[in-house]
Amino acid sequence: MNPEETYEKIIGVLREKGPSLPINLAKALSISSLFISAFLSELTNQKRIKVSSLKVGGSPLYYLDGQHEKLEDYHKYLHPREAEAYLLLREHRVLKDRDQDPVVRVALRAIKDFSIGFRNNEEVYWRYFNIGQNEVDEILNGSKGEIKLKEKEVIPEKEVIPEKEVIPEKEVIPEKEVIPEKEVIQEEEADSNEETISETEIVSEKELVIDEEEVVKPEREVRPIEVKLDNKFNNPLIIEGTKKKEKPKSEFAQKVIDFIDDRGLNIIEEKDHKAKEYNCIVEIKSELGTINFFTQAKDKKTITEGDFKKLLSRAQSIPLPAFMIYTGEISKKAKDYLKGYSSVLKAKRIPS
Repeated sequence: MNPEETYEKIIGVLREKGPSLPINLAKALSISSLFISAFLSELTNQKRIKVSSLKVGGSPLYYLDGQHEKLEDYHKYLHPREAEAYLLLREHRVLKDRDQDPVVRVALRAIKDFSIGFRNNEEVYWRYFNIGQNEVDEILNGSKGEIKLKEKEVIPEKEVIPEKEVIPEKEVIPEKEVIPEKEVIQEEEADSNEETISETEIVSEKELVIDEEEVVKPEREVRPIEVKLDNKFNNPLIIEGTKKKEKPKSEFAQKVIDFIDDRGLNIIEEKDHKAKEYNCIVEIKSELGTINFFTQAKDKKTITEGDFKKLLSRAQSIPLPAFMIYTGEISKKAKDYLKGYSSVLKAKRIPS
């Protein structure tokens, strides 16, 4: 199998069917879901395809430039709170952040495929992803007037926006103080036919920004950084002896590492480890080339269906196929789940 030919076939299917799940692409191309994940990961890294923030059954959707609007067909898979915020934003087009309930404010930050943040007169707003600068200007300052869905509420800022991000309204900015011209709230790669914002509009009073963090004005003069002769930064906030030491690996974690090494596999990245759990990415060589697996080892008497679901969801979000190493037994339901997802989920018992 030629990788370049497979890449072109994947792009061809996406062009025909629109946003798709890995399992659907694997079925369309009659290849293993195990390999489709590796191909999709490579195409994403090459920026030839895009991946959604929204997930269907724990797996994101893959799509091409110009297919962003088709993600709307999958909004029903959003969390109920996020779906509520999505419908509210789609109806009103532009929402003022502080006029919303705390739950809606959090949800607007989570639905990155549909919600784009910007700042107008030091107030945070959210716009629906497919409207441009002209419509935003019309809603805020035109005949429609400024959107205000309900009376202003006093919402503790700490619930959604950290206190350090809030700009005091009455504070006077010194003339010599340099304030960044724009902040980024959320990245959006605009389609070629989607309306973009010119630089002259960006630096205007109604400046669109693409970042969640608001400009924070320093409250006092920043003290110079002290540099020693050995060029090491001396942070005055760190007290001697309080630096966090690297957590030593447990006996079980070391046993798993030896188990992986003995089988000729290669650990290319360690994720995290506990007394009875070890997570990493393992590299395996195959006829189709090198394939990476998100690998989890558990020292547990019984591996449940829930264990496999959590592992596969975490692996597919990267996206990679999953590999479970375990010490105990697998429950009956877990065996059925493992069989049903055998193309992207593997398991191996480690000798006791």
